[in-house]
Amino acid sequence: MTESEPERRPEADVERDDEAYGLDSEVVSEVLEALEAEDAPRVLALVDDLHVADLADLIEQIGSADREALIRALGDGLDAEVISELDESVRDEVLDFVDPAVLAKAVKELNSDDVVYLVEDLEDAQKEKVLEALDPEERVVVEQSLAYPDYSAGRMMQRELVKAPPFWTVGQMIDSMRAAEELPDPFYEVIVVDPAMKPLGVIPLGRIMGSGRPTLLSAIMNEDFHAIPATQESDDVAYAFSQYHLVSAPVVDEDGRLVGVITIDDAVEAMGDEAEEDILRLGGVGDESLADRVWDITKSRFPWLAVNLLTAILASLVIDIFEAEIQAYVALAVLMPIVASMGGNAGTQTLTVAVRALATRDLTAANMWRVIGREALVGLINGVAFAVLVAIMGVIWFGDPMLGVVLAVAMIGNLLVAGLAGIAIPLALDRAGADPALASGTFVTTVTDVVGFFLFLGIGGWLLL
Repeated sequence: MTESEPERRPEADVERDDEAYGLDSEVVSEVLEALEAEDAPRVLALVDDLHVADLADLIEQIGSADREALIRALGDGLDAEVISELDESVRDEVLDFVDPAVLAKAVKELNSDDVVYLVEDLEDAQKEKVLEALDPEERVVVEQSLAYPDYSAGRMMQRELVKAPPFWTVGQMIDSMRAAEELPDPFYEVIVVDPAMKPLGVIPLGRIMGSGRPTLLSAIMNEDFHAIPATQESDDVAYAFSQYHLVSAPVVDEDGRLVGVITIDDAVEAMGDEAEEDILRLGGVGDESLADRVWDITKSRFPWLAVNLLTAILASLVIDIFEAEIQAYVALAVLMPIVASMGGNAGTQTLTVAVRALATRDLTAANMWRVIGREALVGLINGVAFAVLVAIMGVIWFGDPMLGVVLAVAMIGNLLVAGLAGIAIPLALDRAGADPALASGTFVTTVTDVVGFFLFLGIGGWLLL
């Protein structure tokens, strides 16, 4: 092996590294045993090396009584970042039994954006409890951020930032940062501002460290930057970071003055929240989480189950129209779920791709008709392929070639409709201002069920009777 050739690691070591991410189930069991034995030192030893995100997962996964015991055991060692990582419903519960002195100490260590995230969904009493823990200046900063709309850049941004005038030199900038009592954590760029506090450019830290001390900041700043309005919606912010590969971006008020900065960690979190929201809404479950109470979950799921009941009744009414045909030819009743089910699955496939493409803004008015044509063609090709399969199955099963023809024609028609519905319905809902992730699934399934039953039973009644 040469010096330039890296040493190859055993495959087993690679596997161990992969398993190192996330919370180890053995740790959860050991913590629960220590809590049951009221062995606080053992509890602290077990959680001491956990990342704040893993400790938050641990708190969420254990029961309410054990959760309180764990928080008591942590005492003033509780990191406020752990609280900010918790699911909203668990966070509310934890704050009820966190000692106010411990909370005050912990919250002071957070950046302003983390404090805003921590308190924005709390009840008024709990929110006041957290705000009272802050110094007056910090409280004003947080309350200013809370004044911005929900899910906006003003809620996401942190007020802690590093700024400088354009006439400073690199040497002055470095000396200023070294003299600061505390720098933002994290920060990646220095924002150059004019006397009115309007951003003129940004300078990556690497460029500052790679430039000579006499160099003016105005000579090395990047003037082609993206300033984000404080009222910009969070999903638009996440899109900007993804589209333009940003690591941070200044946030400005309505007058264009610098009020904060958004960093990549907050943007990634917004991207994750947006993706999670789409997935949950496709299933009709809203903002539900594993930590929610039974009654809250029941209430969130009930409305869409009720809508599904109505659509199922509509499909049943279509079947009822062909009651005589079904009685006369029983094989129709046996085989009709096949056509509807295949259409529903095909429609859901197209729907999932369409909703995600709308969220990422890849599906636009410019390529809409091309995508619709593509999905129709995919539905037609799949329809023909499966038509051959189900036609053969119909002949073998019931010994009637004409039944195979009915199955084939209905399959082609329904999969073609499924492809069109899966792309057209999300587009129509998006144009109407509705959330396509929330409502599309029910409408697509209704269309494929109704069309599938109508085609199969209608063509069957016409050709077989």
